[in-house]
Amino acid sequence: MSHAFVRARRNEMLLAYALLLPSLVFLAAFTYWPILRSIWFSLHDVLLGDPDIYWLGAENYLRLLDDRLFWKVLGNTAFYTLTTIPLSIAAALLLALALDSKLRGMAIYRSAFFYPVMIPSVAAGMLWVFLYAPGYGPINEALTSLGLPRLDWLYDSKWALPAIVIMSIWKYSGYFMLILLAALKLVPSDLYEAARLDGVSGWHRLLHITIPLISPTLYFVIIIGTLHSYQIFDYVYVMTQGGPADSTNVLTYYIYQNGFQYQDIGYASALANALLVFVLSLIGLVAVTLGRKVHYLGER
Repeated sequence: MSHAFVRARRNEMLLAYALLLPSLVFLAAFTYWPILRSIWFSLHDVLLGDPDIYWLGAENYLRLLDDRLFWKVLGNTAFYTLTTIPLSIAAALLLALALDSKLRGMAIYRSAFFYPVMIPSVAAGMLWVFLYAPGYGPINEALTSLGLPRLDWLYDSKWALPAIVIMSIWKYSGYFMLILLAALKLVPSDLYEAARLDGVSGWHRLLHITIPLISPTLYFVIIIGTLHSYQIFDYVYVMTQGGPADSTNVLTYYIYQNGFQYQDIGYASALANALLVFVLSLIGLVAVTLGRKVHYLGER
């Protein structure tokens, strides 16, 4: 191996590290260091604004096991995640398939379906508070016109969390739709033509052609949806404040309550680490179950 080749390889590696350095510094300062700091705080008794900290060891984590509200909040988070992700992606796929047709005026519909993504989260939450209003809300008015009973959406512990799920589906489906629509454009049209000539039904074309060929994008969307699913603090804060009776309290809001309302930074850090484990476990489960079924072009 010549010295010139070795020198060129070394220069390429140095250039690569130089280009990666800003991102690595950013990740270290705003991701890895806060995680390490959170782990350190979770092992101590730390009060907001108090310079004195006291070693507790695993006491905050043992407290999690005995905290009934923590388990309820964890259940609420799991329910939100396991309902919002599949329903949002299913709605996004249906919209993408509909908008992939070559009908006139589809650009307007694409913009309309994507518009909720551009609305700030707080504004979207306030909008849906109005839509869900028990006395004058348009949703209850529509139910009344259909002969159905009115619902106290955000004031009924049975309906408050499903109401937030519905709002989240409306908010995120357009974003997922745009990604899936781009993937559909890459599917070769001659495969559909050959399937039609062979008499393959539309459902089987979707199941055996479309979904396998866009499976990498579907997998990406599922991962992104999983990451979005635990970032719902703003909706809960604006719409329900975790109520009624903690029926909409999720891990992010419970962390906020303990850290900034109760000023218990140590316990809030333990909750944050539990959230991190929950998210990583969910992503790991997705990778093990669905990652193996992803079909990449060129693979046999």
